[in-house]
Amino acid sequence: MAGTVLVTGATGTLGREVVRLLVARGVAVRGLSRRVRAGGDGVEWVVGDLVSGAGMAQALAGAEVVVDCATTQKKEDVAGVRTLVARAGEAGVRHLVYVSIVGIDRVPIAYYRTKLACERVVRESGVGWTVLRATQFHDLVLKFFDASVRLPVFPVVSGAAFQPVDVREVAEAVVDLAGREPAGFAPEVGGPQVRSYRELAGTYLRAAGKRRVRLPLRLPGAVGRGLREGGNLTPDRAVGRGTFEEALERRFGGR
Repeated sequence: MAGTVLVTGATGTLGREVVRLLVARGVAVRGLSRRVRAGGDGVEWVVGDLVSGAGMAQALAGAEVVVDCATTQKKEDVAGVRTLVARAGEAGVRHLVYVSIVGIDRVPIAYYRTKLACERVVRESGVGWTVLRATQFHDLVLKFFDASVRLPVFPVVSGAAFQPVDVREVAEAVVDLAGREPAGFAPEVGGPQVRSYRELAGTYLRAAGKRRVRLPLRLPGAVGRGLREGGNLTPDRAVGRGTFEEALERRFGGR
């Protein structure tokens, strides 16, 4: 992979892994951060803000490839992507890799609608682009369950299933795509197993050594229907290898 790669969201769950893999492959990596960061890790850290555009021209100067892992999970993400593609076009960026989510066109969660709008901005940017959609990271499912276990009862979304994937495997796919020519929509990346929410919750509780009453929760409307119909899944692209149990082992050890 020739040239400098700018990674946005470089300090986030996915961005950290993408940066680590790029550095390991000997790529010149520039990490975008909102705050000044010390170097010494093989990364050129630059300060910039995607929404306001402050520092973005300097951050993109000389970059051939941009990997966009940034998200605030708010509507301002769309403004941030607009700023990024505009500045990338001005800087002569050759390839923009945008990381998205499986099912954003099938399950009308507010955040998914935002991601879909971001994809549209990328597609219409005039910059060579690749979009990679992935299923939920193990880390995200664990966050859901970590919050739920603090409640008097443990809510379990009825009829829903998830296909959690190891973030490191998604990062591998992202880095591979960044080293290729723009490909449009890349094949999706899903975890190795489709598991019911109830099954995943029980597995989590056993690993955490917790006993909770599990309360069935039926989500209403189009969101609930989309999840019950498996709109968030990609069973034909179950290419991940790391299981949820392995993620729990790393978190809790052999309890």
